[in-house]
This record gives sequence, C-alpha cells and structure tokens, in this order.
Amino acid sequence: MDDLFTFLNSIHSLSDALLDHLSEIVKTKFLAKKTFLLKPQQVSRNMCFIKKGLLRAFYVKGDNEVSSWFMKEGDICVSIESFYYQQPSYEYIQAIEDTQLYYIYYPELENIYHKFPEFNLTGRILTIKYLTLWSEQLYAIRMNTAKERYEWLLQFHPELIQRVPQKYIASYLDITPETLSKIRSEKEFFKSK
Repeated sequence: MDDLFTFLNSIHSLSDALLDHLSEIVKTKFLAKKTFLLKPQQVSRNMCFIKKGLLRAFYVKGDNEVSSWFMKEGDICVSIESFYYQQPSYEYIQAIEDTQLYYIYYPELENIYHKFPEFNLTGRILTIKYLTLWSEQLYAIRMNTAKERYEWLLQFHPELIQRVPQKYIASYLDITPETLSKIRSEKEFFKSK
C-alpha cells in the first residue's frame, strides 16, 4: 500500500493518524483481464486506485461500444455520477489487462472527509486534475480532425497505443477502426521516409 500512500502524500501531506486510518480501511482487489468492475444499473460503491493494470470505461450506443476513458497505474478509477450520487451507472468498467486495485467504500470516504478535514484538500486537487483531463480530452476529440485526435493521443497518452486494442482506441477517438488503421499506416509511411 506504500505506492498509494506515496501518491496521496504527493498531492498533500497526510497526517500519521490519517495514514493509520487508511491502512485499516483500504482493501485490495484483483481483476482478471476482461472482468467487469462495474456494469450498467449497478451502483459504483468503491473509489479505486490502480496499482497495476489497465481499465476502460465504456457505454453501449446502439450496437456499438463507445470507449470513454482508459485508466492505468497511478490513476483513480470511479464511475463519477454513480459513485458521487450513489445511483445506478450507465457505463461499464472493464479490465483490459490483469489489474490490481486498492479501493475504499463510499461511506468510508465520506467518513474520512468529516473525520480528517485535511483530506478534503486532497479530494479537491484530485477532482480538479480529473476535470482538467476530461476537459482536455473532450476538446481534443470534439474539435480536431481524426488525424489530429490520433496525434493528440500519441502526444499525451502514447502508452495506450501499445496496451489498448485498436477497436477500443478507435471508439475512444470517435473514428472507425478502418480510419484509425489508415491514419496509422500513413504515419508509419511518412516516418520511414
């Protein structure tokens, strides 16, 4: 659990009492590749920290799966609306790789915010971080051409290209797998010149 505590301390220094409390309540979970952490109509009851592995969030639109987010080592994973409002989710969260998680239950997190006010700053900083990432992603995907979207992914999330199946990358970038394949081929062609 040291990696989780190092991560949290890098955001804002935590008291020994809070670290001791977290040591008692944080649990671990292993998800095998293709296993679901969450499905639609389930309530997201846990906030997770990814120790190792890769998850994707997606929803189904018609006959298609639409990837909305990829979460890897060092990321927080939660179905935002479902977790914070404790309501049924509309999305899936699934392991793309074997994944090890640390997690905390919703009521325990709420208790920490009341019992250890210092943790509210950590929560606020994390919220700002993920809202900023979401805003950047939304802009990159809505305002750019297909080629620019792929270049954005290469620039800001290059590790995903190697770890995520092409069909999931295509849906994340809101392009067809054929378009993605064409863009990648063109990029390789010009790289070899």
